[in-house]
Amino acid sequence: MLDSIAAYVGVLNDFAWGPPMLMLILGTGAVLMVMVRFIPLRKLAYGFKQLSHGRESRGEGDISPFHALMTSLSATIGTGNIAGVATAIGLGGPGALFWMWCSALVGMATKYAEAVCAVEFRETDEDGMHIGGPMYYIKNGLGKNWVWLGVIFAVFGSLAGFGIGNAVQANSVADAVHTLVGSEIKVLGLVFLDDLIVGLLLMFFAGLVLIGGIKRIAGFAGKVVPMMAITYLIAGLWVLLSHATQLPAAVALVIDSAFTPTAATGGFAGATMMMAIRFGVARGVFSNEAGLGSAPIAHAAAKTDNPVRQGVIAMLGTFIDTLIICSITGLAIVVTGVWNGDAQGAAMTQAAFSAAIPNGEVIIMISIIFFAFTTILGWSYYGERCAQYLFGTAIEKPFRIAWILMLPIGACATGLDLVWAIADTLNGFMAIPNLIALLLLSGVVAKLTREYFSAKKQS
Repeated sequence: MLDSIAAYVGVLNDFAWGPPMLMLILGTGAVLMVMVRFIPLRKLAYGFKQLSHGRESRGEGDISPFHALMTSLSATIGTGNIAGVATAIGLGGPGALFWMWCSALVGMATKYAEAVCAVEFRETDEDGMHIGGPMYYIKNGLGKNWVWLGVIFAVFGSLAGFGIGNAVQANSVADAVHTLVGSEIKVLGLVFLDDLIVGLLLMFFAGLVLIGGIKRIAGFAGKVVPMMAITYLIAGLWVLLSHATQLPAAVALVIDSAFTPTAATGGFAGATMMMAIRFGVARGVFSNEAGLGSAPIAHAAAKTDNPVRQGVIAMLGTFIDTLIICSITGLAIVVTGVWNGDAQGAAMTQAAFSAAIPNGEVIIMISIIFFAFTTILGWSYYGERCAQYLFGTAIEKPFRIAWILMLPIGACATGLDLVWAIADTLNGFMAIPNLIALLLLSGVVAKLTREYFSAKKQS
């Protein structure tokens, strides 16, 4: 029975992340980049300037622009930055990293447009909280005839979160703890399986944060996300500096492998150019979530006086997540040569860090724990807002209870391959209504962008 379900899900997954879908993601980003006259590239420094003032309150909203970005990054900086990048290189070769960069460059335009639309078309709920995201800019931006498209997004978003943002992340934390302390934990002389203890601890700590809603999630993310990202970057840069002489050759290999097949060598089975594109783009999107429609749900809550101001801050999420953090991981894997060894997934990243740092695998395991926990928090908010769109504010508490109860189940589960596959499929289907809406609203985004920067020139 499970085998037949897995086979069916595999077919859906091939469709959800096949060449047409990848072309839709890249094509939408390219169209938006042209429509806004390459603002994400030309105004990158301006975006960081706005972020530096991002703790200030401007206009209506519930959280500061800085905390909106940190909430978004709490969901995107996750196991995808460690295991996802390694998987892309392991299946598509070093060239996958190049296509990950390409997807991030156009993804910055997608993320910019998502945030602009999220703020422009957001609403205020019964509790006075600002809510938004694809379902709202579909309803308020495209009109009543398109409401069904927003419903589809909300259904996929609320369901996908329990997989990719909950069970899988909890299981990743349990695996990391298992690697660090073994399969058993003793408490007051009693022996417990570590997976159960991890699941219960996740449930407890996640519950403490989630009970406070978006403001507590944002406050936690604002403290933890910068700390964990900087720590990981320092360790990654140490790996690259210790292999500085091999770095130019590694970069050349990444670029060359992006356009030519990569031959089988060592434990690497070989990859075509199409495989490099497919896995590079797919894992890049998984990492930065540009186009999925999740991040604008967080940015809709930002205190801002203009949608474009939040848009230039939002696009930094893709830049930081993929062009900085994923690049560090990918180049570490290539420069140390572990990409053509026998290690796969997170083990490949562990091997790369251990090649330059004593006990480097411990750094990776601790990073996975923090990355996965913040992803659990970020995705809980995304899923809750999707459920609220479908059922109203009354669903908030039941959703949070269901969310934290799922964590021990995910931590103790074995064989999560099917859960991963289902989550992959749901994420792919989430992107379709969002990308359609962004293309249809691209004129609105371009108009708001022109007006904002024209006013800035005149002031």
